[in-house]
Amino acid sequence: MTTGEQAYLEMCQEVLENGTKKGDRTGTGTYSSFGKQLRFDLSEGFPLLTTKRVPFRLIASELLWFIQGDTNIRYLLQHNNNIWNEWAFKQWVESDEYDGPDMTDFGIRSQQDEEFNAIYQEQMERFKQLILDDDRFAEAFGDLGSVYGKQWRAWKTSQGETLDQLQEVIETIKNNPDSRRHIVTAWNPEDVPSNMALPPCHTMFQFYVADGKLSCQLYQRSGDIFLGVPFNIASYALLTYLVAHTCGLKPGEFIHTLGDAHIYTNHTEQVKTQLAREPKAFPTLKLNQEKTSIFDFEMEDMKIEGYDPHPGIKAPVAV
Repeated sequence: MTTGEQAYLEMCQEVLENGTKKGDRTGTGTYSSFGKQLRFDLSEGFPLLTTKRVPFRLIASELLWFIQGDTNIRYLLQHNNNIWNEWAFKQWVESDEYDGPDMTDFGIRSQQDEEFNAIYQEQMERFKQLILDDDRFAEAFGDLGSVYGKQWRAWKTSQGETLDQLQEVIETIKNNPDSRRHIVTAWNPEDVPSNMALPPCHTMFQFYVADGKLSCQLYQRSGDIFLGVPFNIASYALLTYLVAHTCGLKPGEFIHTLGDAHIYTNHTEQVKTQLAREPKAFPTLKLNQEKTSIFDFEMEDMKIEGYDPHPGIKAPVAV
């Protein structure tokens, strides 16, 4: 079985050549395959893809946002992270409070109409500033509902109590490492249809301890292979490093299992560009050894060294 970045590239090639042409929620269209798996040996380096630049800063700030149990994009914007903006922006432009130009189908229209894109960007900048400056506005339109952070840290039970899944799984790893129940799930069937801006794509993960090493397997129900999956690989590898560090273990493997693995039809040229590039060695992750708990880590406590990727490749986000 091919592992590492080469396995990711082979998946891209296979889905591009043999994937089923399917419609999707966004109206964009995809080439899709069902049931894929990638493996990364974390002793061989931190799996930040090298055939295009993947921004570690965005991955790290988003993961810290999840770990803190936060669901409001204000924290992300404070760290110049814009990857969740579109879903919150959509809530605002569809509300009675919105007083700007018509933004119906803004995701698709901004890709097709240069004049509309300029208006969209103007309204988006206005939205971001309001989130940062206005507490009431941020509370009303910055919150994404019961997304990842809420489910990881404050899962609401039928008795009205909350479960801190992440804290509990860390304690179980420390006290009963051979357990087969080191699982955290973000897929809450009650919240999915009514209380999430976007139902979780990376739905559950499981840790496994052997020979002093911590491994993690992620099940992802839906994976945007070009834009999303490289982020997910690095994010869950980083999570594995942080949990291993907290539990006094070494990082083992990250296994990424995908349900619907798809390439959007408007990403095909970008994927071909990436496939024409030769992978390089993975970089190294350095953690602040003075921090002993995953819950104490901040951005400055995580550094990537030796990252020399090919240039980034831009592509539109399907919302």
